[in-house]
Amino acid sequence: MTQRERIELLAELGHYLSEAPDEALEAVIQQAYVANRWFTPDNIRYALSAIASAFLSKEKLVAWAARYPVPDAAHPQKTVGIVMAGNIPLVGFHDWLCTFVVGHKALVKLSEKDRYLLPFLVKKLGDWAFESWEYTYFLDESERLRDFDAVIATGSNNTARYFEQYFGKYPNIIRRNRNSVAVLTGYETDDELRALGQDIFAYFGLGCRNVSKLFVPHGYRFDHLLEILAENRSVILHDKYKNNYDYNLALFLLNHTPHFNNGCLLLREERSLQARIASAHYEYYDELFDLEEMLAEQKDGIQCVVSKVKLRDFHALPFGKSQRPELDDYADGADTMAFLARLYEHPS
Repeated sequence: MTQRERIELLAELGHYLSEAPDEALEAVIQQAYVANRWFTPDNIRYALSAIASAFLSKEKLVAWAARYPVPDAAHPQKTVGIVMAGNIPLVGFHDWLCTFVVGHKALVKLSEKDRYLLPFLVKKLGDWAFESWEYTYFLDESERLRDFDAVIATGSNNTARYFEQYFGKYPNIIRRNRNSVAVLTGYETDDELRALGQDIFAYFGLGCRNVSKLFVPHGYRFDHLLEILAENRSVILHDKYKNNYDYNLALFLLNHTPHFNNGCLLLREERSLQARIASAHYEYYDELFDLEEMLAEQKDGIQCVVSKVKLRDFHALPFGKSQRPELDDYADGADTMAFLARLYEHPS
């Protein structure tokens, strides 16, 4: 397949996902939910909608791919092992998409938490164009990743050490834990704060692009923010989220930890970027210059920043956009397309 044919096929998938789910798609949504109850049907549909609008527009794909000239071979020339995370639905889709667009074969090790969605989408492409099958192979649970030219692996800080040991001799992108933050000034509108709620609560806050830390000016009053964020209180109806909320609240009360509580989110003052499920951290700042210094110190642990102010060293996203990445919003700042394009320079 030529790159143009692959892009047209992806655009067709985008049209399919933009329509109301048919019986087959609805069935796999339910299957994914039964297997992992964090993957609610609403969250899966949200992920599919975000993929269709941001990743699968023909015009966007053509313009994006044109920035990375690669040989237009008729068949895959390289094999890329992809170890996917499973914290939110289809979190590994972008890595697969990059590999497909560049023209390599993806050797995919799915997370046991997300085993059904991507294979369903790839099967759709195969139904429409049989020759697309040679670009993706899904490993069985017991199969080890082998016979590859490069690897993209996503996991925790602990698994990253294993990945480095096992994959270090190959061209690689190895991703670790990261978290996202919001910088508030106290002058945000109600609509901006509602959008921040989406950054915090989408996918129950399980993604690395979810905001888990707030930076606020000294004297910031949390009452109004907590009131608006409480509009997301339906999240507490999910039993897994509620169990985490109850557990964290009990710890705070037993340990006499100062905190804010609006019935669906717990806020505590804490320097760490990573917060437990159903909670977020906050930290005060005096001047934006001082804040920029603090952010620079933690840059390697930050996935993205949402704010209405400009910040040195960071491209701040508008509120509500942290979980709506575009094609060139590369995880950990590593340009996946450039990495994959460079593989053509290495002899087989």
